[in-house]
Amino acid sequence: MNDYLVKALAYDGHVRAYAVRTTETVSEAQRRHDTWRTASAAIGRSLTAGVMMGAMLKGEEKLTIKIEGDGPLGPILVDSNAIGEVRGYVTNPHVDFEANAQGKLDVRRAVGTTGSLTVIKDIGLRDFFSGKVPLVSGELGEDFTYYFATSEQVPSSVGVGVLVNPDDSILAAGGFILQLMPGIEDKVISKIEERLKIIPPISKLIEKGLTPEEILGELFGEESVKILETMPIKFQCTCSKERFANAILGLGAVEITAMIEEDGQAEAHCHFCNEKYLFTKEELELLKEKAE
Repeated sequence: MNDYLVKALAYDGHVRAYAVRTTETVSEAQRRHDTWRTASAAIGRSLTAGVMMGAMLKGEEKLTIKIEGDGPLGPILVDSNAIGEVRGYVTNPHVDFEANAQGKLDVRRAVGTTGSLTVIKDIGLRDFFSGKVPLVSGELGEDFTYYFATSEQVPSSVGVGVLVNPDDSILAAGGFILQLMPGIEDKVISKIEERLKIIPPISKLIEKGLTPEEILGELFGEESVKILETMPIKFQCTCSKERFANAILGLGAVEITAMIEEDGQAEAHCHFCNEKYLFTKEELELLKEKAE
C-alpha cells in the first residue's frame, strides 16, 4: 500500500479530521539519514505530524517545524507543503535506548522534556505566521496537541506513531489529527474522548493493515465520517545541484577561487535529504566566470 492522506469531516461537520499512512515516507527518511530505532521514531512522528499540518495549507503555502529539546537527538527540522510533500532530519540520527516502562521506544528521553516546538508558516507574499510553545511531553503527539490548543486556539487531538524493526527498518508509521469545530455538543466530545481512550495505538492499526479511512472509522464509527479528499504523500526534497550552484555563485569570485586553489573541487551537502553534490574544478571555474 502506498502512503496517502485522507481529509474528512465527522459528526455533521463538527469535527475536522486527517489520517495518514507514512510507512514508506518514514522508511525513506530512515534510509537517507541512517537513523537508529529511537531516532527513527522521533523523526517519523515529526514527519507524520508535519505532512498532516501541510495538508491544512492551500496552494503554494508551506511550513517548517522545529523541535528543540534538551535530549541527545538535538533539533528536529521538518518542511512540508500543501501537496503532500515532506522532508526532514534529526541532528543526531544515531540515538537509541532501551524500551521505556510501557515497552515502547523512549522518544521522550531522546527528544527531551525541556525545550520548544516552533511552527513557521510561509503563506506567500513574504507573509509568515509563527507559533512557538514549550514542550510538554517530549513524546511529540502531546506536544503537537498542545501547540494547536495554545498557538492556534483549536482544540485538537494528535496521534502519531512509528513501529521500528530490530534491523532499524520501518514496520509501520502513521497518524491522525482531530479538530473540534465551534458549536460541537458536549456529548459528542465525551464520545470522542472515550473512543480515544480505548483505540489501539495508531502504529498498531497501520501494522494491521488499516487504511486511513478505516482508522477514521475506528475513531468515529464509519457512519459518522464523510471523506472529503485523499492525497498521495511522499518524502520529497527541494534540493538540486542547480540550487547549490546558485548558492556557490552567491559567494562571489574570491571565495570560489579559494575553493579551486585549496581543494580543486567542492562538495555540497543537503541536511534535509542527505544528498551530496560534487562540483569539479571545471564546474567551479565556470561558476567563477559567471561570478566575475
